[in-house]
Amino acid sequence: MAEGIDPAPRRSGPTWREFLTAQAEGIIARDFVHIDLVDLRRVYVLVFLEHGTRRLHIAGVTARHSGPWMVQGARNLAVEWGIRADSLRFLLRGRGAKYTESFDAVFAAGDIQTVRTAPRLHG
Repeated sequence: MAEGIDPAPRRSGPTWREFLTAQAEGIIARDFVHIDLVDLRRVYVLVFLEHGTRRLHIAGVTARHSGPWMVQGARNLAVEWGIRADSLRFLLRGRGAKYTESFDAVFAAGDIQTVRTAPRLHG
């Protein structure tokens, strides 16, 4: 190449799509949605989506989300799942600062590995 740098070789292992397809039954993804209410207030909803079943779990609703609030939502969800959590292997989540070690620890306690999604590029 003109810059003197060869392209990176293809990594061995599955692509992101192949990983998601192969592991769908054991993946849960976390996200926020916001809802603007009739009185113009905005609330945030912590949701978890089971990839294999497409079940959506609402873990909490708040006007101000914070790290401790997210940890409590994760704990509430873990209690709700009970024994069903044994079938989950991966939690997909973003890279935001509100994801604390305590948030990840809730899932690690159930042997669920946290996988951070790629950073979003704006532009």
